[in-house]
Amino acid sequence: DFDQLPDDVPISASIADTEEKRGFTSYFVFIIEVKTKGGSRYLIYRRYSQFYALHTKLEERYGPESKTSPYACSLPTLPAKVYVGVKQEIAENRIPALNCYMKNLLCLPTWLLMDEDVRLFFYQSSYDAEQVPQGLRRLRPRTRKVKSISPQSPSFDRLAAPRAEALFSFTGNNQLELSFKAGDLIFLLSRINKEWLEGTVHGATGIFPLSFVKIIKDLPEEEDPSNWLRCHYYEDTVSVVRDIAIEEDLNSTPLYKDLLALMQREFQRKDIVLNYRDPQGDLVRLLSDQDVRLMVRQSSRNAPVQTHLFAWKLHITQRDDFSVYN
Repeated sequence: DFDQLPDDVPISASIADTEEKRGFTSYFVFIIEVKTKGGSRYLIYRRYSQFYALHTKLEERYGPESKTSPYACSLPTLPAKVYVGVKQEIAENRIPALNCYMKNLLCLPTWLLMDEDVRLFFYQSSYDAEQVPQGLRRLRPRTRKVKSISPQSPSFDRLAAPRAEALFSFTGNNQLELSFKAGDLIFLLSRINKEWLEGTVHGATGIFPLSFVKIIKDLPEEEDPSNWLRCHYYEDTVSVVRDIAIEEDLNSTPLYKDLLALMQREFQRKDIVLNYRDPQGDLVRLLSDQDVRLMVRQSSRNAPVQTHLFAWKLHITQRDDFSVYN
């Protein structure tokens, strides 16, 4: 069924930033990066009220109590309305739950992906295309690669060099980020991650978001040097599997505090705990460096070796959920 879907069907979406809009009253929108089956990506701007309207329609059409559709299913949970509080804080606090909502929505049966209202919600309208994004701070990379290449060098071939045209002006938040204006020609130096590139323009070098430019000549494909840690995230009845890029060697053993901080950052939750699955199949909670070493030792002994994938896996659960343990 999935292979028969059109290429413009959305398959993933994540919130890159929030932005305040001012009219008769101020409100915040979520800047969402959408990726389609065909490999394209674009930005859309949605308010919480639009999430709520979509969810209401889907509940009427496909919810367990729907009497009009034979395609009833279990829909993901949308975070509830909040009537009191600072608007920006409310918007920021909603980001993890809305990311989870969109991820689970796009994992539902393929016929729901073809629903007209779902298609319209994730469609980039002319209004979305005309908007100028600001920082997209949630897509910023954690590390930076540095190359010292200057377009002014006699050996630099400007016609053969990878390059991009700036679609929007971008102002870097710090000295590591490259600032440029719409229409600038940026020479590409390296690919930092899926969302960020490193380039040079007007004698300055730095990193910048891919969403701000149109690629004219892409960088050559490089083998990804990252290793991957497989994580299973549990929340209520939802289970999500995510592979997280790790720069360390496959034989390395992390400290417990570093591992916890990484998971809190990746899943945007503070109230989580880390677990591993023992040889008997039970989840065991990690509490110290000694527990991490035991997990790594047991997994390395029992699991088959896979290229670029750590033998040990993490199971992330909620701090107060003890129902996952035997």
